[in-house]
Amino acid sequence: MLQKAMTVLWPSFLAAIVAEGAFFSLFGPHDLPLPYEGFELTDPAVYTIGFFCFWMLTTLASLLTWYLATPPRN
Repeated sequence: MLQKAMTVLWPSFLAAIVAEGAFFSLFGPHDLPLPYEGFELTDPAVYTIGFFCFWMLTTLASLLTWYLATPPRN
């Protein structure tokens, strides 16, 4: 079970690193709209939240790939 989890989590972790680097190379933390007026986050907090959002999205993509690549059991 751990090996199956790591075949999904490790590639998605690496993809999230690349996605965050590309995204925050184009947009700064202060360019992103925040949902509340008086709510301010530090730059490292925005990077951390962004990384976990990218990791969640790439994990879902890796799970879908793993699911579709697994042959059905009869």
